[in-house]
Amino acid sequence: APCGALPPPLARLKNEGNLLFKNGQFADALEKYSQAIQGYTESGIDSPDDLCTLYSNRAACYLKDGNSQECIQDCTRALELQSFSLKPLLRRAMAYESLERYRKAYVDYKTVLQIDCGVQAAHDSVNRITRLLIEQDGAEWREQLPDIPLVPLSAQQHRREEPPSAEVLQARAEKAAMDTERKAEARFTALKQEGNDFVKKGQYQEALGKYSESLKLKPEECSIYTNRALCYLKLERFAEAKKDCDAALRVEPNNKKAFYRRALANKGLKDYLACRADLQEVLQQDPNVQEAEKELEEVTVLL
Repeated sequence: APCGALPPPLARLKNEGNLLFKNGQFADALEKYSQAIQGYTESGIDSPDDLCTLYSNRAACYLKDGNSQECIQDCTRALELQSFSLKPLLRRAMAYESLERYRKAYVDYKTVLQIDCGVQAAHDSVNRITRLLIEQDGAEWREQLPDIPLVPLSAQQHRREEPPSAEVLQARAEKAAMDTERKAEARFTALKQEGNDFVKKGQYQEALGKYSESLKLKPEECSIYTNRALCYLKLERFAEAKKDCDAALRVEPNNKKAFYRRALANKGLKDYLACRADLQEVLQQDPNVQEAEKELEEVTVLL
């Protein structure tokens, strides 16, 4: 059967999945594609191109959710149905790369470029992975590679003088988004570590700057708020410390560290009632926190 031969209920599931994917609702889109795949299997229809697209679309959801292993499986299923299909090849390459399976990623990217030499994301990845493989395997790195399949002329897309297709642009955007996300994650981790190192050295002002930069990348990261609150406490900036603890507790309402540091901030602000309430919360969660017991004794005298 030609592509587009899905029965209306399955076509509707696919279209709903597409819309959810465009809106960034990847888990919901995945569920729609899974229902369509199951319906396809149960209906007994024969439209391998449609099934290939469903597997490829679901693979995109897995990739977005960081489930690289499932992405690879779905891409492989899609490619069994439609050899040298560009999207599943590119998505599988990206999944292999995210798992640091660089040889397999290299082979898939090179295959993509045989199909369409205009996929810039594949060019960029081949260059990056080549450097990694030289570091990993030395001068003989090519000998370690699996065979790169030869793409038949019938599967090659000759569009050198045409503008990139929507498919190529989408693949490029997907790759760019993954790269941006990966870089942001690496930057966040580095800033947090630098902040922690400054705290260990007692350089709280410098640590504060690093934590503030971290929060621009991940504004919902509870541990950064409690870490920065510690810096504010050490610098006797109690109102700001309290504000960071409040932010941490909005993210994690039972965070013991946030309650304890807010207690110290309230003590610094001479709000002894609020300080006592926070210390009592800490001790209710963990009666063995000796520092909280000691602080509670001191603040009770001040009331």
